[in-house]
Amino acid sequence: MSTDLYAVTVLGHDRPGIIAATTAGLAELGLNIEDSTMTLLRGHFAMMLLCRGGSDVAAIERALAPLAAGGDLDVAVRPVAAGPTPAAGGSAWVLTVHGGDRSGIVSAVVTEVAAAGGNITDLTTRLAGDLYLLVAELDLPVDADVAAVERAIRTAAERVGVTATLRLAEADEL
Repeated sequence: MSTDLYAVTVLGHDRPGIIAATTAGLAELGLNIEDSTMTLLRGHFAMMLLCRGGSDVAAIERALAPLAAGGDLDVAVRPVAAGPTPAAGGSAWVLTVHGGDRSGIVSAVVTEVAAAGGNITDLTTRLAGDLYLLVAELDLPVDADVAAVERAIRTAAERVGVTATLRLAEADEL
């Protein structure tokens, strides 16, 4: 099998069958989906996939062109270079932030994660009326002072009028 890795993004107005059509086009080319995420954002579809196989960008774009034919979806394909292997060690955490909605919440708390050398691996936000909720999964370096990181996050959250909690993530068992 080829080691060619491609990022495929599909964005636009949600409708039934987007995932089925996307994955069928990739399967026809013999591409293997190695990683993916999909969500709906207020009726808008957003999906990212990492696929590996012996194809090329032009062939993948042709296979997925019918998705964008109606003008309500954008499809993009690009080759992805192999990235560095994540550093071993460290620890996985879950950050939860909630409170009244206002500008700057995400920036305030994630800046503290970055300052500690942390890496956010997943982030989801929701707005329900005036209540804002953020849930992020993050990795902190093995030498991070977790208590200091948590204090910095809570202080930043208080500055923007929300509450933040940091807890150790439970291990996924497959």
